[in-house]
Amino acid sequence: MMQYDEMKYSIKNIWSRKTRSFLTSLSILIGVMSVFVIVSFGLGLNYYVDTIAAEAGVDKLYVQAAGIGAPGTDDTFAITATDISFISKIKGVNEFAGMYLNIGKMESGNDKLFAFVAGFDMDKQDFIDEVFTVSVEKGRNLKSGEVGKVMLGYNYQVKDKAFSKPVKLGDKIDINDMPFEVVGFYEEVGNPSDDVNVYMTDKAFELLFPDHKDNYGYVMLQADKNENVSELADKISEKFRKFRGEEEGKETFHVQTFEDALAVFSSVTNIIVIVLALIAAISIFVATVNIMNTMYTAVLERTKEIGTMKAVGARNSEIMFMFIFESGVIGLIGGIIGVIFGYLIASAGGSLLAQLGYSMFAPIFPWQLYAACITFASVIGAAAGVLPAMQAANQKPVDALRYE
Repeated sequence: MMQYDEMKYSIKNIWSRKTRSFLTSLSILIGVMSVFVIVSFGLGLNYYVDTIAAEAGVDKLYVQAAGIGAPGTDDTFAITATDISFISKIKGVNEFAGMYLNIGKMESGNDKLFAFVAGFDMDKQDFIDEVFTVSVEKGRNLKSGEVGKVMLGYNYQVKDKAFSKPVKLGDKIDINDMPFEVVGFYEEVGNPSDDVNVYMTDKAFELLFPDHKDNYGYVMLQADKNENVSELADKISEKFRKFRGEEEGKETFHVQTFEDALAVFSSVTNIIVIVLALIAAISIFVATVNIMNTMYTAVLERTKEIGTMKAVGARNSEIMFMFIFESGVIGLIGGIIGVIFGYLIASAGGSLLAQLGYSMFAPIFPWQLYAACITFASVIGAAAGVLPAMQAANQKPVDALRYE
């Protein structure tokens, strides 16, 4: 019963000084809001990577040019049909597909843009779809050997995303001044550069880019079941290096597992999240100092009240509890409001990024995030009140009653 009275007393004091209490909670509100937004986007990115890994599978790997730039854009290196034949026969390789890739000029009406054009053997369609983790959203897939037909990325359907006017099924677009009929659209990937890609059969690509015939940008591979993918990558690298007559360390190609590629992406995004979290941590530290300062002020203002309570028998632990509880409630209020504003900001940011074509960066909001942020704010608030509470509890009743 006594503890209930102490809690009631603390809340009454917060309410009687509501302006100051609100301004104090505002500082922790900003910190919690920042942490909530950053973590929600970080969780969203991790979810995106995990989803791709689950859909594509960690048994995939690929061989491409060792230089900087997109596969197929480096004229000094290409995977030839002979190379693919050799790689596909290495023990441990279960499935393979060569991918043509080059930059083409797209035209529709008065609109122009440059985007990647990919060409592949439609007999490998199922494997390629599995690697790319995308499906046909509208229309149909290309047919083996089909020319004069293309599939487009998602953004071509949306006004002002690729062209000023949306492209529809059956429309024709020019690629390097050659007309192609649109027969399908892939679903949204969530990356603007990927969502304006153009896809055609290998035969159509060879007609459009005759100089690239049998020169592939990269080759995608799938390991046999129970095969160690990393060991297979090392084996392919060694055998292919010898096949091409290249020195170790001077290879014109590299072999990378799909898992390693995702790990690199995750590490980069995690570093960004950590840096932003450290910045948010500064605001949390400032909030802690503000709460501590507010509680020290409260101790000074209530010195006589403390003396009176101790004179009528209040214990030191009870005095400490009142002030720690009070600072904890201030933190709790800041945490709850911070989570609300954090959700609103993260949701708005996610919607804006989706409109800009970056839906891959969509935040997610598990209940654990709400609970952790609110609990964290309450604990930080209570911790900030410990030293002021100790000062209040250690006061002597006689000195406190004489305080002016």
